[in-house]
Amino acid sequence: MSELTLLLVRIAYLAILWIFVLSAISVIRSDMFGARVPEAARGRGQKAPKEKKAKAAKPRRGSPTHVLVVEGSSAGERAELDQAPILIGRGNDAAIRLEDDYVSTRHARIAAAGDQWFVEDLGSTNGTYIGTVRITQPTTITLGTQVRIGKTILELRK
Repeated sequence: MSELTLLLVRIAYLAILWIFVLSAISVIRSDMFGARVPEAARGRGQKAPKEKKAKAAKPRRGSPTHVLVVEGSSAGERAELDQAPILIGRGNDAAIRLEDDYVSTRHARIAAAGDQWFVEDLGSTNGTYIGTVRITQPTTITLGTQVRIGKTILELRK
């Protein structure tokens, strides 16, 4: 091999190594501190819970009232939907706190929009699943829909 080719291979190897290191640091940072929320979204997030609480005061017949952990180390734990949005994760600020090695500090959130309930992954490392499908955007859930986070399964219940 020529000296120039060997130099180019070394530079490419070094660049790939740095990309790997920086991506590993990014994953660790997002798992420890959560995903960044833009200022515009923060402003909208403060108005939405007031509207949801007003609508949650008079739930429709047959609509879910709580989220229940049906399988996993925290089985039986529940959170009332009138306190939505509900944060799920290992952090102390989570409404449903899961002691699971595959759960991020701020893993997922369950929130309402009108009469529908949505589950949203908050940039977790291991993902949030509905059945066997990994979700990448807020997804509608109904009564009895199984949401898997790590080794834990949650459901909306009446």
